[in-house]
Amino acid sequence: MQGVVRLIVFTCLALTLAACGGGNPGPLEGTWQMTGVVPMTVTFRKGEIEAMGMIDKVSYKKSGNDVLVTYLNSLAKGTTMRYTMTGQNSARTELGSLKRIR
Repeated sequence: MQGVVRLIVFTCLALTLAACGGGNPGPLEGTWQMTGVVPMTVTFRKGEIEAMGMIDKVSYKKSGNDVLVTYLNSLAKGTTMRYTMTGQNSARTELGSLKRIR
């Protein structure tokens, strides 16, 4: 049980730290369903990310097929997550695969 709680906390931190400086999420804009370690719905909006009922300020940087999301506040402040676009409506990250739902 303690391992599951740690995993959820880590995932929240990772998602929170995945963006730096605001801006447009580019190809990540919209709502996605993540499958994998911790299944969840994630919404990327200008300057923020929402997951598991938490909204965090982030910045986005596009680099080739990757979108780097850096967290600007919360426990994840300063953390960057890499989302690799695998198609127009699909992406992957270390935490799992994403499919666009909106």
